[in-house]
Amino acid sequence: MKFKVQKLVLPHNLASITPGVLPDHLLTDIKPGGKLHPLAADAWHALRAHAFANGIKTFKPTGNQDTYRSLAVQRAGFLARYQTEVIAGASTKQYDNKTWYLKPGNAPIMAPNPANPSRHMLGLAVDVSEANGDRLEFMISEMGKYGWSHELDAEPWHIFYYPGDNVPEAVKAFKLSQIK
Repeated sequence: MKFKVQKLVLPHNLASITPGVLPDHLLTDIKPGGKLHPLAADAWHALRAHAFANGIKTFKPTGNQDTYRSLAVQRAGFLARYQTEVIAGASTKQYDNKTWYLKPGNAPIMAPNPANPSRHMLGLAVDVSEANGDRLEFMISEMGKYGWSHELDAEPWHIFYYPGDNVPEAVKAFKLSQIK
């Protein structure tokens, strides 16, 4: 399946922050668990409410570490999924001046490199649980209105908040509805 991938625009307050080392004031708890950059958190809550309103019974991250990941969590995830011992035909990544091979049965993960960070390390990505069937169709048709995009065709569960400080109208409308 081919996804339309949007270009990431960083929120202004992430410009001088080291990915994976976000200060607490740049992280907001999301439901049902995990943390995101405040703009991404608002967009997540708006998209999640829209999913529920459209009959999607569950709409959540695969786990608390599938939202914001600190550098240590990204590193631990990478080291759990990759090894330096050669695995014929395995997907590879470069990290720490070595070639790493994806262990069988594992989903890929970015190397813990602040110079080329995973969007999780910026607090801008969510891995959505059970991103298939009706849930995936909903995501494809609706998430762009809330500032979310897929990043890779091979990872339909992985979405990221892309518009930076330009908050989508659907998110503004959701936030207004929460005030009333």
